[in-house]
Amino acid sequence: MSILSKLNTPVMYLICGSIVLFVAILCVIFALRAYRQGKAIGMDVVRMRRVITASATFAVIPSVGILLGVIALSGALGIPWPWLRLSVIGALHYETQVAGAAAEATGLSSLSGSEMTPQAFVNIALLMSVCIIWGMVFCIFNCESYTRRLAGAGSEAAKKKDKSVKKGPNLKDFGDIAMTAMFIGLVSAYIGSYIGSWISKGGIFSFAGSPLPLAVAVAGALAMGVFTFIKEKWNAEWVDSFSIAGSMIFAMSAAVFLARVI
Repeated sequence: MSILSKLNTPVMYLICGSIVLFVAILCVIFALRAYRQGKAIGMDVVRMRRVITASATFAVIPSVGILLGVIALSGALGIPWPWLRLSVIGALHYETQVAGAAAEATGLSSLSGSEMTPQAFVNIALLMSVCIIWGMVFCIFNCESYTRRLAGAGSEAAKKKDKSVKKGPNLKDFGDIAMTAMFIGLVSAYIGSYIGSWISKGGIFSFAGSPLPLAVAVAGALAMGVFTFIKEKWNAEWVDSFSIAGSMIFAMSAAVFLARVI
């Protein structure tokens, strides 16, 4: 039996599916409690139902990106494990990046099912899990104090705004800046690796290296730029729900097309 066959056995589906089901039940419980609490504090029931309907509707298209991630990873890791990772706590950009890095660290030339071994899968799965658990761990011990500080920073900022006093960034500003800096660093690392790989194989001055990864990255960036333009030009906030999935689909389509051209 091949490694992919083992990773797609009913036992794997049972283990991963049980965890996904447990989390789904928790989501339903919290949603019901939130709805009941909204009624208890006097919120408009009709408006709450509209919010629920709108949220469910706008959650469909962004989830396409997650589905694409499951499909992309399933060729090397089977279906149950990527399904679990991207259904519970994983993020698409994180899972694909860490899985690829772990595959290279274990000696695989690429993240592919043809090269996958049991030892490589264990290392990949362990790294994908351990590296992302710290948000939950920190929340257990620090979430309450962080929430109090966040609320205090917000009230202080409101007071300063009323007094027309502008000082350094508050805690909310720092969070936004930190996330932006993290993503800029992540994108820069990817772009740098694409350019470095292309040049090291003789790119620009010869056809030895393939510019395909860089071209696909540019295509995805252009698609995201179009979504951002639409959002800012016509104040269409709803575009945010479609931008990531739409950019991914466009970039993947560009990859298929450019692979035949380049």
